[in-house]
Amino acid sequence: MIDVVIDPTRLSALWDQRWPGCSKLPFELREIRDRWVRFHALPGSKRYPDTEAEYGIVLARHHTILAELVTRPAVLVITAGYSAQPAPQEPGRSAETISAHPSGAYWTSICIDDEPGFESWMHLYASETPWSRGWLDPLLRRVADDVIGNVLVCDVDLGWLYHPYDGGMDVVLATSADRDALRSRHQDWLSAHLQGL
Repeated sequence: MIDVVIDPTRLSALWDQRWPGCSKLPFELREIRDRWVRFHALPGSKRYPDTEAEYGIVLARHHTILAELVTRPAVLVITAGYSAQPAPQEPGRSAETISAHPSGAYWTSICIDDEPGFESWMHLYASETPWSRGWLDPLLRRVADDVIGNVLVCDVDLGWLYHPYDGGMDVVLATSADRDALRSRHQDWLSAHLQGL
């Protein structure tokens, strides 16, 4: 199975069409409140897996949600790199990120701190990746261990957005009704926090 390099101009235009006014920063997706839901990756909202059995639970929950979202033979995978400049510097991403997502091609950069003298930028790298259960496990395990952050898995047409993080996953659906249906199917994985965090 071969990954497909994305056209960054087309992807930016598609984002603006599907998610007008919404941040491309994965950690800000939860601001799309009317279509967002968060699931925790372990029972009792435990943050990090300690055993292979717990890694199995984390991956099984990712597989379950993604299997309900994915309707095409491929997904869009986006990973991040960081620098103090508005353009990425080679190699652009950490060795761990490149290892888990080697085909990622530079898409866009977003300023995440504009304080003079402390400017920093997140650089996003994307590829269209064949989808099958378990295919993204190396990436998802590194996310679970907080080795890699700010990952997105999306429908190739950006119809839904999936942000795995250390401790769970943020999902943004096309409609509030879609979000509500997904949330109701997996109530045991929701946070007890009033705001769903």
